[in-house]
Amino acid sequence: MNEMRQLTREVTDKEKINEFLHNTNIGHLGLVDEHLPYVIPLNYVWFHDCLYFHGASEGRKTTIIRKNNHACFTVSEASGVMSNPIPAKVDTAYISVIIFGKVELLEDLNESRDVMQAKLNKYVPGYYEKPLAKSHLEKYTPTLGSKTAIYKISPSSITAKENILNETVKFTPGRTINMDL
Repeated sequence: MNEMRQLTREVTDKEKINEFLHNTNIGHLGLVDEHLPYVIPLNYVWFHDCLYFHGASEGRKTTIIRKNNHACFTVSEASGVMSNPIPAKVDTAYISVIIFGKVELLEDLNESRDVMQAKLNKYVPGYYEKPLAKSHLEKYTPTLGSKTAIYKISPSSITAKENILNETVKFTPGRTINMDL
């Protein structure tokens, strides 16, 4: 694993990383398809210190995972742009987390139900009156006909970076260089 180049932006606070992963909605799954990268945006859930996502049990993603289950999952969120009279110093405020690990297909129905319940709690909290039943997972087939597969990435490493927003130089529409001189 390469060392982070900008160590001043490294986030090592595990609580902050966990909170970010719990609250951010979209991540990007990176796989290797033969010799080419393949990256797809997904919603996900961070649950029991592992990352879970679901999708069709057939298709390109599934085929790639069967051949090579090494993966990288990246989650990031921008919080603003910071202006500067020197163009090279204009910067973006952000936080990002990169998780490396191997993707595995969940086989256990109880674990699958718990993961999908956690995902419902994340994306539509309080919407359903009853917890998700195992029978729903057993019987559910989406309109395209392929069963739903639930995948788990157990992290082998996690890195995080943050560039904190400086509110005094946050760019907003109408701001000009004259305001910063």
